[in-house]
Amino acid sequence: MRLRIGRGRVKMIVAGIGIFIVAAFIALLLISGIGASPKYLEPWQPEYAQQADDPRISLVARGLLAASGHNMQPWKVRLDPADSNVLDLYADSTRLTPEVDPLSRQMMVTQGTFLEYVRIAGQQEGYDVEIRLFPEGEYDERHLTASMEKKPVARITLTQAEPRTEPLYPFLYSPDTNRGAYEPGKLSSEAKATLEGIGDGYGVQVTVYQDEDNVQKLGEYAIRAAKIEASVRRVMKETELIFRANEREKNEYRYGFSVEGQGTQGLMRHLMQGMVTLFPSLNVGQAAADTFVKSTQTSVDHTSVYAMIVASENTRSAQVLSGMAYSRLILEAHRLGLAVQPLSQALEEYPEMKAEYDGIHRDYAPGGGSIQMLVRVGRPTQEAPLSMRRDVMNLMMDK
Repeated sequence: MRLRIGRGRVKMIVAGIGIFIVAAFIALLLISGIGASPKYLEPWQPEYAQQADDPRISLVARGLLAASGHNMQPWKVRLDPADSNVLDLYADSTRLTPEVDPLSRQMMVTQGTFLEYVRIAGQQEGYDVEIRLFPEGEYDERHLTASMEKKPVARITLTQAEPRTEPLYPFLYSPDTNRGAYEPGKLSSEAKATLEGIGDGYGVQVTVYQDEDNVQKLGEYAIRAAKIEASVRRVMKETELIFRANEREKNEYRYGFSVEGQGTQGLMRHLMQGMVTLFPSLNVGQAAADTFVKSTQTSVDHTSVYAMIVASENTRSAQVLSGMAYSRLILEAHRLGLAVQPLSQALEEYPEMKAEYDGIHRDYAPGGGSIQMLVRVGRPTQEAPLSMRRDVMNLMMDK
């Protein structure tokens, strides 16, 4: 006996399925927060910094756009009440990432990225910017967190000067990291020389690697290190805790990670945000680990050039100066039509990473130097999205 379904009933079923799909689609967009105003992107607008009456706050708003480890934006600023030309930068110890950065090296590199953006913005605005590192002495490493609270990383003094055009200034408003595919091919000799020459101004060495052997070797370090990090649950958990699943969370926290960082943009971003909000397991545990390794493999597969920043020693000052050099490298790369992405997992200092850390230092810093950054460089095949940024006033200390 055959079961017969009338043509009209088939149409009703198909229509019902269509309605369900459309309803689910709309629901995911609403859950994502598609209609919400992205306040977390306001600092990227040039007029945002110009709203401040105090030029120091205006410059801090530019510094806020700098790269930071895990996009934690771990900066605090104290405006000198006695001198309107002076401000102090502090490392925000409440924003440490102790699992992935147990020695706070990345934290100090991040202080340097901020300082270089402030310096470049100051020059554009007509100021000579003097940066004095650790003006009240180096940290007490035995009580590091407490020391961060008490001692500034840098004292910044502004002196009025003739306004001048800073060629790197426009690129402050470009995303610092592009995780997409890069076009194959080496840098020109002029571009290579420009990037390698950056180190001279900061007392560090910048080396560009684009020969086949080193590109393969560094790519292998990146993949092995990514697999190790993905296998260490406490490190991955630290990342998961600062993942912002939807527009509401991004507007509330304005730091950390989001689906844009995984290369998802446009309408698909909202669909993915809706899915992750409904089903958090899509971006935690093994799923997150697999995504991270796959993303790293894709990056390595589309990389022809690496750059490395090496300091002669691993002091806090050297770490900050390395961060300043890294900001300069990012901006010079943008000026040359290039993009940059850190692949520095092999430089992390937790126990499980020790073999890779020792190996890459043995291979690339045999004289006893400290590798501070490893990044991929290339001509991007697509634009990178802007990442979340905090409100500049949230960086201000009360006193």
